[in-house]
Amino acid sequence: MTMPLNLWLAAFAFVLGLLVGSFLNVVIARLPEGQSIVYPGSRCPRCGHALAWFENVPLLSWLVLRSRCRACRAPISARYPTVELLTGCLFLACWLRFGMSWSLLRGLLLVGFLVPLSFIDLDHWLLPFELTIPGLAVGILSAALLGMDALRDAVLGAAAGFLFFWGLETLVKLVLRREGLGAGDKWLVALLGAFLGWQPLFGLVLLSNVQGAVVGSALLLFRGRAGPAAPAPGVTAPEVARPHPAKAGPEEEDDWSPGPTHLPFGPWLALAGLELALLGPLLARLLPESLARVLMGGLAG
Repeated sequence: MTMPLNLWLAAFAFVLGLLVGSFLNVVIARLPEGQSIVYPGSRCPRCGHALAWFENVPLLSWLVLRSRCRACRAPISARYPTVELLTGCLFLACWLRFGMSWSLLRGLLLVGFLVPLSFIDLDHWLLPFELTIPGLAVGILSAALLGMDALRDAVLGAAAGFLFFWGLETLVKLVLRREGLGAGDKWLVALLGAFLGWQPLFGLVLLSNVQGAVVGSALLLFRGRAGPAAPAPGVTAPEVARPHPAKAGPEEEDDWSPGPTHLPFGPWLALAGLELALLGPLLARLLPESLARVLMGGLAG
């Protein structure tokens, strides 16, 4: 019995996501360090062993090597297969949501930007302009494939998202007399507005805040802090001492480190954006019609 074409295409979308996820691991590891994402090829960060092709097969290599480098036996972080599997599942979700259409291409592009931005923000409290600005441009330009109405919504969504967060950032700075929001967040919201349009921006902000607050509260309750673990007294922990998220460049870094109640906002914006993009019809069926239209705007239809 031959497998139906739709199943073949779904499998292809998943495998393509695994391969893209492998590349995104390189982006996540190298971009914040200012390294090339093209050269040199993949290698062990501890001993420099260049990976052969069979050591770089998404998911399988990590399992076969038992999560250790073949040369020096250093452990390989579970982050690598996690990013690959996540990207594969999101690519499959895009196929199930959009089918063979231009919207599928835009969904895959959105995933390709949001996954590395989320993991980089988790690690470094940073949303690099090298990803947000191209993602914003791609979101607007790819909307032209869907017609002038979609292009107009993309431009309005990008502008509205940026201006809203810029205004909020300015207000917080005036009221608190200190930085309260990350400078990269407004560019990420502009990127999401370019892909989603202006109508679901309220739902985007609401969902990201609610989900971030719930998880942050749970972490505070069970772990005692939402941010990364505090360094031991007298010890400087590089993984804790990070640039302040409101700073725009490395020349403005200080000794700011996340407090016990701090969580990076980028991953929650990305999660909410993916939920609206991929689960719109499902949420529209589960929620009351009025609430669905408030949260998702045009995506509720």
